[in-house]
Amino acid sequence: MNATDIWLIAGLGNPEAKYDGTRHNAGYAALDYLAGKWGISVSKTKFEGLWGQGEVDGHKVVLLKPLTYMNLSGDSIAPTANFFKIPADHVIVLCDDITQAPGKLRIRPSGSAGGHNGLKSIIARLGGDNFPRIRIGIGAKPHPDYDLAAWVLGKFPAEDAKALADRYPDLEAAAKLIMDGKLSLAQSKYNG
Repeated sequence: MNATDIWLIAGLGNPEAKYDGTRHNAGYAALDYLAGKWGISVSKTKFEGLWGQGEVDGHKVVLLKPLTYMNLSGDSIAPTANFFKIPADHVIVLCDDITQAPGKLRIRPSGSAGGHNGLKSIIARLGGDNFPRIRIGIGAKPHPDYDLAAWVLGKFPAEDAKALADRYPDLEAAAKLIMDGKLSLAQSKYNG
């Protein structure tokens, strides 16, 4: 392991208990899974977030749950990355995606926010969109007139929650491949 091999994995969500189990907190839930699998306690407070660090397959890893609320996620992620001297291309963001069915994963090396306000904030604060992300499908609104905020802040039905939980091992494997420099392989194995 070399000194520059450090990664920040941030799971996006909203911090209050009333948001637990909501579609918008899919990133938090995924990060909780990784923390449990990797034995990393995400309990320190700094950088407007909860964080912890450890080692995963020879990589130094900082796990972060921004406490800024979704739309200001960059206000936590950028200072954390700066403190640990983590370049943007070593920041992996886990977030919800309404364009994908529940449990579908979409892994990308970079790209626009695609209408996601958390990603918009991160792009603005990191100064670009050159960071990998694993977008977690939460399903589309049931009809076009349905309020988007009400949809993403709604709770998952049991079958959708299971669809997400069933993909956590794939999400973990994809994150490890990304840290190993094999993002394209992660895409071909786990997108969809």
